[in-house]
Amino acid sequence: MTLYLTNTMKRTKERFVPADPDRVTMYVCGPTVYNFAHIGNARPAVVFDILYRLLKRRFGRVVYARNFTDVDDKINAAAKAAGQPITVITERYIEAYDADMAALGILKPDLEPRVTGHIPEIIGMVERLIARGHAYAVDGHVLFHVPSFSAYGALSGRNRDEMVAGARVEVAPFKRDPADFVLWKPSTPDLPGWESPWGRGRPGWHIECSAMIEQRLGATIDIHGGGQDLIFPHHENEIAQGTCAHDGQLYCRYWVHNGFVTVEGRKMSKSLGNVLLVRDLLSAAPREAIRFALLSAHYRQPLDWSADGLSQAKRGLDRLYGTLRDLGDAPDVACPSGFLDGFEAALEDDLNFPGAIAKLFEIAKAARQVTSVADRAAHKAALRDAGGLLGLLQEDPAAWFGRPKGDDGDTATIQRLVDERLAARSARDYAKADQIRDELASLGVAVEDRAEGPVWRRTG
Repeated sequence: MTLYLTNTMKRTKERFVPADPDRVTMYVCGPTVYNFAHIGNARPAVVFDILYRLLKRRFGRVVYARNFTDVDDKINAAAKAAGQPITVITERYIEAYDADMAALGILKPDLEPRVTGHIPEIIGMVERLIARGHAYAVDGHVLFHVPSFSAYGALSGRNRDEMVAGARVEVAPFKRDPADFVLWKPSTPDLPGWESPWGRGRPGWHIECSAMIEQRLGATIDIHGGGQDLIFPHHENEIAQGTCAHDGQLYCRYWVHNGFVTVEGRKMSKSLGNVLLVRDLLSAAPREAIRFALLSAHYRQPLDWSADGLSQAKRGLDRLYGTLRDLGDAPDVACPSGFLDGFEAALEDDLNFPGAIAKLFEIAKAARQVTSVADRAAHKAALRDAGGLLGLLQEDPAAWFGRPKGDDGDTATIQRLVDERLAARSARDYAKADQIRDELASLGVAVEDRAEGPVWRRTG
């Protein structure tokens, strides 16, 4: 495998070489859980889901972590507005996020750490930063001292004035430098808080990811992903914290960022009323059409979401599923070696989704022209395997064409059962795994275990 990724830190496309091919580590910043996921939240989930599938296909083991930020000022505001405890808000939206992502066919990460489950580790990292002279405590706050880290700004490429302005931080009188940012802040009695050496308080946003990465993946990780909006200040600050807490050790080897999502040419915002929730889209279109539409642009480029684009994605899938329907009498075989070389080469070239999709349609076109049983079976297998890497073409064609418009059935329930079966197999509880497989069969669902993870399809 020769996988190339654009490394934001180097501003160039580089060959991906993990530190340990038998344990590839990837961390992606997940949602702050105070509302339902919108289509912009779904894009990084889909992008890094496909990278996860590709890595699992090529390397011995992949450990993928995607966090939940479950303590935050926006969550506090949502809880206050609803008159409910913070945990009620976070649990509700974590459950909703999981359901929405499952409906989009996104594999569960290996790890889903929550900030509230890592407070001791966060406090420990802050203490180390103070001890090493990179942070200081004042008035119940602890701040990272930016001038103590000479490489600050390398990821974003911003100069000092741009960084101070871009961070939009309050220039409080107790700051030693205007660019210094919060690691720990005090909590009033009505806000969530934990006891610390600096008084009762809660962590700043940036320190959370650094501490969770250290605890779950190690001091240095292979890939760190997220949206372009996180490059500064969040990821810039993560690098400063993670590097300084480990005496200069490299924090991350490859930084990968996806582009923004606009809607009909305009930025999503509540004021414009164009924030598209994933769950609303799922009630109006098949899940694979939504996923396919999210792959219509290169992941690093902006993606403009539109009703026409979604309709075009649905028509494209109709063509592909039509080909699979026509191949329905062909036997099920393993995909022949080398059959997907062009398709995989496109994916390995910095996740070139449009290029890979073009190859997928080439396979479908060739499939409609072959006549021998062996060739038809090979092309059928190729379509299923290539689709599996993209999280597409996993349904039975009859079910795809037979579904009423806007009805995606019980996809979330099926995905939950598939995830539970995978967990049972991982725990070597094969009796439970078999029981879940039988339950899925009763729902008309077949599960195939592949290197990149289980894939399910409807059988009727």
